[in-house]
Amino acid sequence: MERRLINKEVYNNLPEDLKLITESFEGREKDIVLVSSLGVLSDCLPNIKGYYDGDDIFANLYVLIIAPPASGKGVMNFSRILIEPIHNKILEDSKAELLLCESEKKKSKDSKNDICPNIKIKILPANVSTAEMYSFLGSSEHGLLIMESEADTLSNMLNNDWSNYSDVLRKAFHHEPISISRKIEKVFEEINQPKLSMVISGTPNQLQPLMKSKDNGLFSRFLIYSFDEIAEFKDVFAIKSKDNRKAFEKLSKVIFDLYRQLTELENPIEFQFTDNQIKRFTRRFKFIREDVIVNHTASFLSNLNRHGLIMFRICMILTALRNKDRITLKEVLVCNNRDFLNALSLTATLLRHSQFTFDTIETGILSTQDEEILDSLNSPFTRQDAIAIGEKMSIPIRTIDDKLVQFQNKRFTKKIKKGLYKKL
Repeated sequence: MERRLINKEVYNNLPEDLKLITESFEGREKDIVLVSSLGVLSDCLPNIKGYYDGDDIFANLYVLIIAPPASGKGVMNFSRILIEPIHNKILEDSKAELLLCESEKKKSKDSKNDICPNIKIKILPANVSTAEMYSFLGSSEHGLLIMESEADTLSNMLNNDWSNYSDVLRKAFHHEPISISRKIEKVFEEINQPKLSMVISGTPNQLQPLMKSKDNGLFSRFLIYSFDEIAEFKDVFAIKSKDNRKAFEKLSKVIFDLYRQLTELENPIEFQFTDNQIKRFTRRFKFIREDVIVNHTASFLSNLNRHGLIMFRICMILTALRNKDRITLKEVLVCNNRDFLNALSLTATLLRHSQFTFDTIETGILSTQDEEILDSLNSPFTRQDAIAIGEKMSIPIRTIDDKLVQFQNKRFTKKIKKGLYKKL
């Protein structure tokens, strides 16, 4: 089974703002626009927090889009428009503050030893040193966004001694305290509650250098959307792209105003599930957990557990957008039931994408069961042949479909055409 498209019902029930920016896209591009926009918007909702597993949680998401070159994943860059006015305002104000400070130092002898403030930003490039990462996170009041269209940019940094901030990324996902101290550079930075969002895209070949291991915890923190179809050549001169940009620019103004209002709040707004939503959430994830244990690998459980948190954050984003016109009047923001069901459906789909991608990292030997399935199949063989073998071994169809993808990823089989495979 191919990695599913996001259910149409999800789009039908989105807050109006997200409907408007996704409605002119189709297929994979539509899905990419939605998940990347959620990633960007997750860094645009300051002073909204929820309580999850004993900790205060903000909306920040890590999004990873994996697809071949020329597959249409470049539409992800439209979502960057949503945060650009916020970034530009913070940067301009910061530069003005720095210039004023430096000017005052020149005028007054008493202020010569004063330390001028660091430059502040909202969008952080991935190609920064660890010290710079701490510095920007420390000076950020409401979080940063790393957005890169080439996963290589991030993976190259994580492979350097001076910029290996993988531990920072892992801790920031849960807002865990981080600190750095370097005597030679006279650097000390302590951040009690870091807030970081990421939206990254790359090809399958760029995945392994970025993650290195599916067990180091970074992989399980990502909301992943992956596919392997190649996009058709499109009319690059069509007016559609300009119209799309206008829709994002229009929403960016709304988000800028919402961000400003939220930063001015004296106390954070608390996001909550209803009692019925908590019960449904718990039942659903317990059911999925049992399915993973029985039909898949238990090592995937950390991904499942963190997708519960990811779903909670998606609910927070959707409900905040739906209530944006009156949100600053609230002390408590209760999750809209439509947004809860939407986030549940969306997370279930993305969990499947994560599961597919999980099996492409550290491709290794086949399990005894996988070997038995392959040994029982002729070459070439069809999907129905594999399903028939699965029925004899009491293996569900969905699990067989997963295994067919795993066999390709591990280079034990090759797809000749839809539903037809040969052994390698």
